[in-house]
Amino acid sequence: MKTDMFSSLKVIHGAARSTALSVAASMVIAAAFATPVSAFAATPAAAPAKTSKHAKTAKKPAAATAKVASKSVKAGKGAAVKAVAADDDAPRASVKRKRVTYTSNGRRHTVVRRVAYEPRQPTVGQAFGLHETPDALMLRSSVAYVIDQNSGESLFDKNSRAVVPIASITKLMTSMVVLDSKEPMTDQIEVTDEDRDYEKNTGSRLSVGSVLSREDMLHIALMASENRAAAALSRYFPGGRPAFLAAMNAKAKQLGMTDTHFENPTGLTSQNVSSARDLVKMVNAAYQYPLIRKFSTDHSYEVYTGKRSLAYNSTNALVRNPTWDIGLQKTGFINEAGECLVMQATIHGRPMIMVLLDSSGKYSRFADATRLRTWLDNGGDQARITSADAGGPGT
Repeated sequence: MKTDMFSSLKVIHGAARSTALSVAASMVIAAAFATPVSAFAATPAAAPAKTSKHAKTAKKPAAATAKVASKSVKAGKGAAVKAVAADDDAPRASVKRKRVTYTSNGRRHTVVRRVAYEPRQPTVGQAFGLHETPDALMLRSSVAYVIDQNSGESLFDKNSRAVVPIASITKLMTSMVVLDSKEPMTDQIEVTDEDRDYEKNTGSRLSVGSVLSREDMLHIALMASENRAAAALSRYFPGGRPAFLAAMNAKAKQLGMTDTHFENPTGLTSQNVSSARDLVKMVNAAYQYPLIRKFSTDHSYEVYTGKRSLAYNSTNALVRNPTWDIGLQKTGFINEAGECLVMQATIHGRPMIMVLLDSSGKYSRFADATRLRTWLDNGGDQARITSADAGGPGT
């Protein structure tokens, strides 16, 4: 009798141990498939209601997954990981669910992963109501300013005094400071971990360890808005990046750019701000540098990083349009700045400087530039000075 009872207990104990191992394996595998969710998308969970033992057992893998995801969110610089795209690549708000299947102890298990992206935040221009300013051309840019480059005459003016983030338009100033340093353009510059973007968490095609000449770094920073190239250039400046930023702000002051301030060399911060009137001064100054004109208007360029060859293309589709005569250009984008574009272009033999900031769509800045050119082609019947420019320095 005792022998039979002991044998039955062994069987029950063995079954319980097998079940525990299966549950533990499920928890480990579920955790391995967990995807970190942006801290901006996370919401506190409600207190769970009382459930049966079977329900509690089923929820254990999910709890382990949430714990791993929470730890992953804290990785990197700061507790919040922003899902913000690289310059000139606007993110869109979306929530996706992906089903993952794995096998444990001969049984198939399914885990549903929820991948959340941070919704695109309003631009500074939207927050201050600049998009509500009307204009006769119905531009989608909240700031637009066109002047005759030779005479300085204002031809079109919409919120030109508003001080807003300028994103990668910054790289025009970065390029001028690099060239003003007179450092050899053949010097080899290596991308390091210090050149990674820890504010927006953007990626780059230039991996850490890539080595290019100063000239090649400048070329792809201007033409393709390569952020790590601009960051590396600033680090190789005499005195390092702090001295470089001081030189950027000193150059802005020298040019009379009183609405302008720079906090980094790439533009991946909303703290780099300016007005359209100031940017006209910066574009006009940058136009005096032949290399900036050449590199910014190039269609494509290939570099060798020491590891592989990379082919880059211009971020501005208009440079490939034969109907445009563009002497200098630069695009820019971060969420706070919207889509931005500055250009020097010759229209009917008349050199113009055009500034478009805080456009509301990825391609609308180029459409706005075309609308302005068509309006100028037709004679520009009257100056478009809006009420927002009538008084005060703007936002």
